[in-house]
Amino acid sequence: MNYIVFDLEWNQSSSSATENDLLPFEIIEIGAVKLDAKFNIIDEYGSIVRPQIYPRLQKRIWEMLHYDEAFLKTGRHFDVVCKEFLDWCGEDFMFCSWGPLDLYYLQQNMDFYVMNPLPSPLHFYNLQDIFADIYPDLGACKLEKAVERLSIPIDQPFHSAINDARYTGLIMKHLKIKNLDDKYCVDYYNNPKTLDDEIVSRHKNYREHISREFDSKNEAMEDKVLLTLHCPKCNRRINKKIKWFSNNSTSYLCVGKCWYHGYILGKIKFKHTYDDRVFMIKKTQLISKAEMENIKQKQDQIRQKRKEKNKRHKSNNQ
Repeated sequence: MNYIVFDLEWNQSSSSATENDLLPFEIIEIGAVKLDAKFNIIDEYGSIVRPQIYPRLQKRIWEMLHYDEAFLKTGRHFDVVCKEFLDWCGEDFMFCSWGPLDLYYLQQNMDFYVMNPLPSPLHFYNLQDIFADIYPDLGACKLEKAVERLSIPIDQPFHSAINDARYTGLIMKHLKIKNLDDKYCVDYYNNPKTLDDEIVSRHKNYREHISREFDSKNEAMEDKVLLTLHCPKCNRRINKKIKWFSNNSTSYLCVGKCWYHGYILGKIKFKHTYDDRVFMIKKTQLISKAEMENIKQKQDQIRQKRKEKNKRHKSNNQ
């Protein structure tokens, strides 16, 4: 199997409003490197895409890139370039990227041009997250920071798709990642639509469940099966020590305890679909007692703020 490390450059509307809701970000360049099983670069791909929706570069994007609108006009249409790129990838490969957005926007552009979809569920390696696990002091940093940390020679400018793909490929080789097979992510672009489509992926230290669609967050939070916690190690159903509570507008937390493996954090994040429905991504992972106590403290603080807000509201209405 080969690893396809790819990077995209995209353009958007020059105004604050999106000119086309179906394509808010239009791909203007695809760059990729192909790595063998030992993470050596064995081939490269790069091509400019001639924009059809946003021919004028947005100011911030123009400042980052190393070409202009005149150069973009030398490119080919997206569907031609994308088909060529996917043919170049071959049959036995795994996508890798610096963050999840490139794969998301690739599929969004493919949908816009009515191309055949990528297989689903689609697994890939998010090298930004993998790097953050190894270097937690930098966290989910920009590509430039990671290159600097690993002392990789900077001989080409960043914000060129092929250059960024090369740098990302070199990072993958430098990291010498252990247990890579366990570090895959599931792409959410083609999210599950029905109960039968729901995705459960089990990893060494965490479990991820991607739900079907619901009309609202409230409807999803009434599904007792989805709110059940399972130990990511032994898959046993576990009791909650801290019940689900709203952490912010899009996420919920809870904590359970497995008698064999200790405290388990449950985290729910909600994602919106194009037709304003929602689906949840539920992740369960092992945590320490100290982390459990921090979450309990966070819950108490949120409750206290809610009480104070309600008290002020009642006072203002009197």
